[in-house]
Amino acid sequence: MHPRPSPIAAALYTLRDLQVDVIIMHGPAGCCFRTGRLLEDDGVHVITTAMNENDYIFGASNKLIETIHEVADTFKPKKIGIVGTCVSMIIGEDMKKAAQEAAEDFDIIIVETHGGVSAGDNTTGAIATLKAAEDAGVINHKEVERQSEMLKKATELEKTRGMAKGEYIEPNYGDNKVKVAKIILDAMKDNKKVTIVLNAKKETSYLFADIMTINWQDYDLTPPTYIANTDETIGLNYIQKHAKTVNETISKPVDYTTGGLDEYPITGIKAEEILKDLNSDVTIILGVPHAVNVANIPGMTIAVTDGPRLVKPLQEMGYDYVVTELDAHSKTLGVDNIVESEFAQTLRGIIE
Repeated sequence: MHPRPSPIAAALYTLRDLQVDVIIMHGPAGCCFRTGRLLEDDGVHVITTAMNENDYIFGASNKLIETIHEVADTFKPKKIGIVGTCVSMIIGEDMKKAAQEAAEDFDIIIVETHGGVSAGDNTTGAIATLKAAEDAGVINHKEVERQSEMLKKATELEKTRGMAKGEYIEPNYGDNKVKVAKIILDAMKDNKKVTIVLNAKKETSYLFADIMTINWQDYDLTPPTYIANTDETIGLNYIQKHAKTVNETISKPVDYTTGGLDEYPITGIKAEEILKDLNSDVTIILGVPHAVNVANIPGMTIAVTDGPRLVKPLQEMGYDYVVTELDAHSKTLGVDNIVESEFAQTLRGIIE
């Protein structure tokens, strides 16, 4: 019942991960406006063919060809993406033919997707983009298969534990940050065993990892155990770079690495296995906490999420406390370092 990110938006973000220079949206100027503007902050030029009512009837292949030429002249790109929209795909625009007729000398990844694809899941747009990138010779089949499997698992996770379960979920902004921060610090002062788990999605790790940059020893506190999905060898170069930056910035080395930043649906399961053995008194799970089944985790559990509509599902899963970090995606677009989080700042304000 909730508005969800569309396959078109997922295609745009995936093209960003593939490090295209320009994305052409073949459709009306207003389609996916917010996503397109946000991606401009991430260094990707997003433009549109600006289809109108006449184009819905007579087609707009010529507009697409003209736009490809304009992109070539204006940006001198090495690699671009072309993404379908509801209008261009439903009327059957042949974007591949238009790209061939344009005959420009750069790689073109053509993604045939729209907001009303049969599955309805935003991840279908990401998978379509990966397959199109393989067709364009940009990535290999093995990487397409690995990422596609992760995306399918991400969809399953949202439908079983997240905000895509079906029923309406009232937005909820979670527990008071000061209260939860004091609980964590009191446990640390009492020399209780505290574990922090980073199970974040791609660039959002820059915000969720902020708590892990605190130099606990400066405050005579025993550093928590760190578990993180920051394997620097997994995923596209763009994603590996994020993992490397996080690992180099946090206050101490990660004690247990669960996988890559694009593997959050399964790294939560690996973290769960580690947590069973650690038997911590307090566990804080950051980013995508619903990937960890807290019913199997000893001690007190605290979830830190970016979704107000995830608070209720997380509470129902059994988390003792849930804290929200708003606008994690918009705050981390276009950055290449750790971004200040409200919860980490709350902790710093209390201990300082």
